[in-house]
Amino acid sequence: MSYTSETRSYSYTFADIKTVMRRFTADLVMIAQSSGAITEATARDYAYDVEELAKEGYLEKVDLTLFSAGVEICATQYVVNTSAGDLSMSRPGGVLWPRVADPHLRIVLSYTNTYDADAREAMKRNLKVNWTPTDADTSHARLIQKSGRSYASNGWGMQRRDYAA
Repeated sequence: MSYTSETRSYSYTFADIKTVMRRFTADLVMIAQSSGAITEATARDYAYDVEELAKEGYLEKVDLTLFSAGVEICATQYVVNTSAGDLSMSRPGGVLWPRVADPHLRIVLSYTNTYDADAREAMKRNLKVNWTPTDADTSHARLIQKSGRSYASNGWGMQRRDYAA
């Protein structure tokens, strides 16, 4: 895959996506372990699906939100960047979420326009999670955006945005 802009040309491979996804997976496992909202095995299933969608060019954004008894506690968004030549590779971490009463972890995926009905049907057999449509608000208006990190390899990356109360 390659991307060209006026002044720069970026290219990336599945290996670059896998490199970035290892960091995403590490973050998600840390979130699962620290919050207790999901098991590590479930976190790895989610991460697997995110990677499969990313490799096919269908992933635009991943939003993770921790709720306690229905109240939003913290969140992290990962925005895909396919011209990530200017992003640096940060180490995973910094996402130790609190253990809360009645925890629920919501994971919302946003897709590119190319993820149409045919693509969804074709991807179904490759995914571990039964993803369903949602109209969930992922603006995190009640939270404050904190510092984030960037994960990149060649021209493919994810920009992480962290939110907390």
